[in-house]
Amino acid sequence: MTAIPTTSKDAELAAVLDDGRRRVLSGVATTVVLVLVIAGAFAYANAFDLERYRGAVSTILTLAADSFPPDFSRWQLWGRPLLETLAMSIAGTVLACMAALPLGILAARTIGPTWCGAPIRLLLNTVRSIPGLVWGVIFVAAVGFGPLPGVFALACHSTGMLGKFYAEILEHVDPGPGDALRSQGVSRLGVLRFSVVPQILPRLVDVTLYRWEHNVRAATVLGVVGAGGLGLEIITAFHLFEYREALALIIVLLGLVTAIDFLGAWIRGRFLRQE
Repeated sequence: MTAIPTTSKDAELAAVLDDGRRRVLSGVATTVVLVLVIAGAFAYANAFDLERYRGAVSTILTLAADSFPPDFSRWQLWGRPLLETLAMSIAGTVLACMAALPLGILAARTIGPTWCGAPIRLLLNTVRSIPGLVWGVIFVAAVGFGPLPGVFALACHSTGMLGKFYAEILEHVDPGPGDALRSQGVSRLGVLRFSVVPQILPRLVDVTLYRWEHNVRAATVLGVVGAGGLGLEIITAFHLFEYREALALIIVLLGLVTAIDFLGAWIRGRFLRQE
């Protein structure tokens, strides 16, 4: 074998060392920039102003003391707000799924048509960039007070989030099984049924359930703008300085979210076992 000249080996070693130094310097520079940005964000928010924290702990402890023990004396009147919150979260999530799935398919770079991918992704970005409270104000003005504007507000914001998640899930589908099926003469519908759906279904269920759990809490926040539900009851209790009743309502909300979390875990387990 012909020996490689020493000069060539030295040149290769020098190139490797130079590349390593560039990577290290790049990593250090990136870290410094990130630290400066984070520190600047805290400074802009006055997080380093120690005077702002004077009396904060005592105020929180006083508020906590005023909230105990929780007052459940009006629990008979909370059934309807509880159902409104649950109904808003379910209906809003279902509407979002119905809109997000086709939009996610069109937005996926590996599946959707090239000409409509960018506009659909822009639409999804726009829809989810508008806060849920703003959607709530818009729909309260459009259809009036109650749970209905909450349903539409949750659906709009969730469509933007779920559409993005669905598109990313579809983009990461392994094309190998589908190509193998097509080589055997399987139709597009068959490829979708036996290759694409088994790969994406557990993840679709997972992100959808997570969004439903989020929408239960978001439906509570929408009570601030008159969308009904437990949120309106909690805000009213705080406005009337009924801190004990507010704590009781928060405990009820915690119970609802916990129950939905257990239900979501059970559903995930069923789909994962079928994967």
